[in-house]
Amino acid sequence: MQHEIYKYSTGDLPCEGFVVRKADLDLPAPVVVICHHWNGRDELMDQRAKEIAAMGYIAFAVDLYGNHATATEPDTCASFMNPMMADRAMLRERLQATIAAAKRIPGADGKRIVVMGFCFGGLCALDVARAGIPGVVGVASFHGLFTPPGVGPQSNITAKVLVMHGFDDPLAPQDSMLALTKELTSARANWEIVLFGNTGHAFTNPRAQDKANGMAFCATMSQRAFARLETFLRECFHMSNRVSDAPVLAGNQAHHQSIDP
Repeated sequence: MQHEIYKYSTGDLPCEGFVVRKADLDLPAPVVVICHHWNGRDELMDQRAKEIAAMGYIAFAVDLYGNHATATEPDTCASFMNPMMADRAMLRERLQATIAAAKRIPGADGKRIVVMGFCFGGLCALDVARAGIPGVVGVASFHGLFTPPGVGPQSNITAKVLVMHGFDDPLAPQDSMLALTKELTSARANWEIVLFGNTGHAFTNPRAQDKANGMAFCATMSQRAFARLETFLRECFHMSNRVSDAPVLAGNQAHHQSIDP
């Protein structure tokens, strides 16, 4: 594997992403952009990038907070995330700049990009679809938040949308999920929601163990979600005849940080 810290900027904000690819990868190659949970671009997000790169793509774990800011304490995580949740127009601009940076990665195929994300990053992936950013052919949200951005009329969504969602997620309850289905249908999106029963928030995060508050890792559901992601990426990149030599993402590496909304 080849990996590097990829420095870019969103406006005046310096950012440090993590780019990984196979050494013998045929270029130009599709890019999978990975939006982080509320902890920031931490070791778990970099591990996800390595797993995606093993499937034969350029993987780009992004730094939406800037300056490679990370945290484990909930109050600090919230202080990073909440301003972006409160100003979705600013978040959209940051996401647009991030996708532009992805297109500048040497060897990247700027017309074949999928954006995925976890929790806060899942909302970011959905916001990328809502923004209609050129070159983005698909987005995948893992236990993401569904609140629409409220930044003006929604045009048709052209990127394919995959949502992996725990049915008992307290941060994105069933009424918000239903609202999302109506929103995506109105935007004429090609969408799919995979519901995991008896599953709450953060089910792909091995350190999420707060079952009392509906936030707990589930190895079985995590494996199922990553298996669906693998086929989704092939669909988006028109590579259905290619057989990956990497295992299906298990989602059970014993990494990391605190439970995130």
